[in-house]
Amino acid sequence: MATTNGSGAKLALTVENINQNIRKAKYAVRGELALKSEQYRAQLREGGKNDLPFDKIISANIGNPQQLDQKPITFFRRVASLLENPDLLEKEDVLTQHLGYKSDEIARAKWLLNEVHSVGAYSASQGTPAIRESVAKFIEKRDGHPCSARDIYLSGGASSGVNTLLNTICAKPEVGLLIPIPQYPLYTASLAVLNARCVPYYLDEDQSWGTNLKEIRDAYEKATAEGTEVRAIVVINPGNPTGASLPVEDITAVLKFAAEKNIVVMADEVYQTNVFIGKFVSFKKALRDLQQSSPGTYDHVNLVSLHSISKGMVGECGHRGGYFELIGFDPEVAAEIYKFISIQLCPPVIGQCIVEMMVNPPKEGEPSYELYKKEYDGIYDGLKKRATALFEAFKKMEGVKCQDPQGSMYLFPTITLPNKALEAAKKDGRAADEFYSLRMLDATGVCVVAGSGFGQKEGTLHFRTTFLAPGTDWVGRIEKFHKEFMDEFRD
Repeated sequence: MATTNGSGAKLALTVENINQNIRKAKYAVRGELALKSEQYRAQLREGGKNDLPFDKIISANIGNPQQLDQKPITFFRRVASLLENPDLLEKEDVLTQHLGYKSDEIARAKWLLNEVHSVGAYSASQGTPAIRESVAKFIEKRDGHPCSARDIYLSGGASSGVNTLLNTICAKPEVGLLIPIPQYPLYTASLAVLNARCVPYYLDEDQSWGTNLKEIRDAYEKATAEGTEVRAIVVINPGNPTGASLPVEDITAVLKFAAEKNIVVMADEVYQTNVFIGKFVSFKKALRDLQQSSPGTYDHVNLVSLHSISKGMVGECGHRGGYFELIGFDPEVAAEIYKFISIQLCPPVIGQCIVEMMVNPPKEGEPSYELYKKEYDGIYDGLKKRATALFEAFKKMEGVKCQDPQGSMYLFPTITLPNKALEAAKKDGRAADEFYSLRMLDATGVCVVAGSGFGQKEGTLHFRTTFLAPGTDWVGRIEKFHKEFMDEFRD
């Protein structure tokens, strides 16, 4: 039946005639739970506090630090303010003597303006050359191996880079990518839109959500036998939603497997500074170390690494800045990737500038360094403290099991629910962890994401929560809700 508007005229677009691949895509992070939390938020704004058992919504469903009151780093915002309004630079005495600006903030803004000319102008499609040079120097210092700016592509956040790469790799419906399960649903949703195949490989929860080479190999062989042309493997490190931080042994095993099967490695490394246990090792460093130890054996490996200003201590999600580096790619393929991003003109220039500040922050001895270090360390310490508080709370909760908070911005606990709760969820037509998460939102105002939205082993239940919200009182809300939930549905 044709869909019509209020006057009875037939509409050009209906859900039946749009791209059906978009309808198939699922993105739980901004799904029903998030929509309901926004309805509650609007109700609270309109004075509906007396009608709800909470007075604030805690959006623990998405890694969006500044929505949860993380303060922007002063250096980044002051420089950005000068980039947005260069006329302020004509009053340097006012900036420094009355508004608290530091000389290095003014100098950085002038340098960036000299390179981009205006944040309101297009840049080169690959990104401003001088900013790409800064990124290359950062990677070189981080890994101890050379990096060329020609291999750096600035992007509108890491998500834009993922979109570019998947569009390049997914040449036909038979193409598949190995995707970690549980995974950030950007990957499965994007593959659905591209009509390509997700080849799931399960992470090992008992080994702190590490990669399991046998699991990867079995998934690859099964997919290949079914006619899937596996072209790449995605690894998220530190992990989303799991919070895992991979040891170098796991990273090396994935690279060796990719070399054996001649597939691309997509390393999503946006949480590389959010590491609480162990030390971050980039896939590029591990690959270069392998290449040095076994000359010629791993030279053919194609690796792409992605990073973003949205995570870490920066948290500038709304400014949409990031980059990806291509390692070992055929120059002709790189040229086609350049053509694809050229169609999109260029990444946001203000985001590019914040990328430059992220990879090249104030240095010790510079006027802005002391405040920058205090703010950066304060954010890191706050995240670690809240992660620990949430982890300790989960340890006390009946039927809840959680791995140590190793990194990123998330915990992904297992929940074991009573049979009566499972039956109630089934009656409600929902997955059990979705039922639990909705009840949590209704009772506490804390919005999490059900594990079923990320994928999980059959027969297991989880939910993902960030630990970005300030304070720890909301953790107590979760504890109280869980006890009452378990008591209500106790067998």
